Formats: sequence, C-alpha cells, structure tokens
Amino acid sequence: MEEHRFQLKATWEGGLSGTGTLSGKGLKTAISVPSEMNGPGVGTNPEELLIGAAMNCYLITLAAILQRRTLTVKSLTLQSEGIVVVEGGKQSFQQIIHRPHLLLADADEEQVKQAEQATHRAEQACMISKALRGNVAVTVEPSIEVV
Repeated sequence: MEEHRFQLKATWEGGLSGTGTLSGKGLKTAISVPSEMNGPGVGTNPEELLIGAAMNCYLITLAAILQRRTLTVKSLTLQSEGIVVVEGGKQSFQQIIHRPHLLLADADEEQVKQAEQATHRAEQACMISKALRGNVAVTVEPSIEVV
C-alpha cells in the first residue's frame, strides 16, 4: 500500500469575524468567513475551498478519461457552483454542480456521446466526489460543442 500525506498550515486572528492565512506546498491564501455569511469576506473560505477541491479533482479526472478515449478536445472549461442551505440557524453544504464545457474537434455523433458519458463518469471516479458521496450531492450539467 502506498500512502501520500498532504499538509497545510493555518493562522487565525480574532473571533468569527477574524481573518487568517492558509498555506501548503502549492497554496497560499487569506481566509475568512464569507461575506454571504456575515463575515469579512477576505480571501477564500471553507465553502470555496470545498468547491475548489471538488472542481480540481473532477477536472483532472475528466481530462484523463477524455485522453484515454482519444477524443480531440480543443477546449475544456469548467464552472462549478456550491449550494449551502441555512435552516433553523444550522448550515449544511447541500450540493455541488459541475458545468463542464467541451469543444471537440471534428467529432461525430458517437464521439459526442462518449464525451458526454465521460463527463458523468468523471464525477463517479473522482476521489473528492467519492469522499463527499452521501453527504453532499454532486451533479454534472455538461455542454458539448463540435468545432
């Protein structure tokens, strides 16, 4: 068995309205409670970081699947949205929606179908999606064009 460890370091000043920093090997950012939740909105926040982790994993997984299927991808972009619900004063992360947009070069109908299947397969295979499964719904709304 192989084991990989990833470490981050954080600092914080103040209470709920405070600010801090988060850093790791490939990350250095200011952090705070988001303004949507009555925080200072300085830097990033846990909600964006969770969406970002899900996005990054999904995008890498999708790119790998598309490559294995030997589809000619001219462009791959992704927009993702996270939905947090506040009910009875309690917050819960309800859903992440991935909206990949693919531009395929000279693709026939079968290749477009393969690309669409890949967009859904990537969500099933992504390690972060698997970690969220049962707690946060992760859905995919793909858009595919042929150029």
